[in-house]
Amino acid sequence: MATVTILIAVYNAEQFLHQCLDSLKEQSFDDFQAICVDDASTDGSLSILRSYAATDSRFEVISLEENVGQARARNIALERAKGEYTCFLDSDDWLSPDALQSAMDVFRANEELDCVLFDVLFTDEQGNAIRHYPMDTTFPMKGTDAFEASLTWKIHGVYMTRTSIHQRFPYDDSSRSYSDDNTTRLHYLSSRGVGRCDGVYHYRQHDGSTTHQVSVRRFDYLRANKSMKSQLVELGVDNRILDIYENVRWLNVIDLYMFYFNNRRALGREDAATGLAEIKKAWADIEVKRLTFRNRYKFGYCPIRFSWRLFRWQEELYFALRSIKNRF
Repeated sequence: MATVTILIAVYNAEQFLHQCLDSLKEQSFDDFQAICVDDASTDGSLSILRSYAATDSRFEVISLEENVGQARARNIALERAKGEYTCFLDSDDWLSPDALQSAMDVFRANEELDCVLFDVLFTDEQGNAIRHYPMDTTFPMKGTDAFEASLTWKIHGVYMTRTSIHQRFPYDDSSRSYSDDNTTRLHYLSSRGVGRCDGVYHYRQHDGSTTHQVSVRRFDYLRANKSMKSQLVELGVDNRILDIYENVRWLNVIDLYMFYFNNRRALGREDAATGLAEIKKAWADIEVKRLTFRNRYKFGYCPIRFSWRLFRWQEELYFALRSIKNRF
């Protein structure tokens, strides 16, 4: 039985897949199981995966007949996880040769840790280094502290965790984009302690990714936030955690209105209307009593729950004034 399981969801990644898989073959820690799920790729990805599995028993390949998205593909792999610890590796990213060993060393040095973060190095599409993810915080930290830090991205979500925690909280597939952040936060919240290691996860950034596009999928963030809130309520977390998350969720509503304001023409009439409808759902669902004084009453942030039209008027004026200010 392997010590570490690596979940790899693959969709049309033949351009980068060799580098991803070779980085696993080059690991100094070799007791791993790599479960590769081809999500109905239309390029040569499946053939590449099968060639690795044919020569190295640590690689397993699952081929899906229809595209289900990254979260569901990872969950299919997670069902077969045999390792005591689990991490993911995106098919266009790669690990430094010491990454798995470095994470395992941290786990073994502190038995109270349930998650260990990698050092994330952003690269451009060609694989050239851009910058490390800045984490100006002290490790190890309590799981609840890591949860709070993740809400404002003081820490990232690229890590190894105990498989028992991961299987308790599989990937949230409530939306095609962004809901995997929920899984990360639940893993942190459920951990006794969270550490970090020096092993490097090379995170390739693409100009065509959802976060860089003007796309209706950006509004998936609000659906993912709703799912996160529901899961926190089901877990029975204390009110302090719910208050913190509700304020984060409200700020995301405001941010997405700004995205709508700035990009509605580029989105087109139908997608803009879809986005606005998602904003309205989130606006109506917010528990105003949990918001801070500033988030209740500051102009541009005030929920004005008795009137959607008045709330929209506030947002239109607020962002119009901001755009004028930014010109000078």
